[in-house]
Formats: sequence, structure tokens, C-alpha cells
Amino acid sequence: MPNNGRRDALVRVIDALHAEIAALKANDVAGLERATADKLAHLEQVAAQGTGPAGPELRELANEASRLNETARIYVNLMAANVRRRLQTLTGEAGNAGYRAGVASAYC
Repeated sequence: MPNNGRRDALVRVIDALHAEIAALKANDVAGLERATADKLAHLEQVAAQGTGPAGPELRELANEASRLNETARIYVNLMAANVRRRLQTLTGEAGNAGYRAGVASAYC
């Protein structure tokens, strides 16, 4: 029975992650806030179910949630890099941006 609660909570986490990614793509700040709050609430529900053994279905759902979270992280990092580049251009630091971008791209 606890696996059903964990499964349902994980499905809701995945749904919230899809909503987060859609909000990031659309630059929808209010939607991102809602989706993130939903995701965190559902993660709390997963944690409340305990840490008993997980079968293949739960592991697959957890892996999917992890992949979606990584996708959201990549979107956030790309947006932050774009903002940094724009700010450097506005402040006249664009000449230094090449070195910083070169170092950052080595880790991508």
C-alpha cells in the first residue's frame, strides 16, 4: 500500500516538473512559482511515504523525475548565462566575456 502512495506522489512530481519546464520555456514567472511549489509539496508527500524498497515501476518514475529535473536545471542555467551575457554587454564588460565563456564552456 505505501508504494501506491509513493507512486501517486511521484506521478504528481513528474506532472509538476513538466509544468515547471513549460513555464520556463514560456517565461511564465507565476506559472513557474506555482509549479515549483507543487513539486516541493509532492516531494514532501514522497518523503512522508518512507523509504521502503522500491520496485521497478517506482525506480522508473524516480528516474523520469530526475531526468526532468535535469532538463529544468539546464533551462535555468541557459537563462542565467543569457542574462549574464546581456548584463556584460550593457556594462561594457563584453570584452571579458570571451574568457569567462571559454572557461564555462569547458564544463558544459
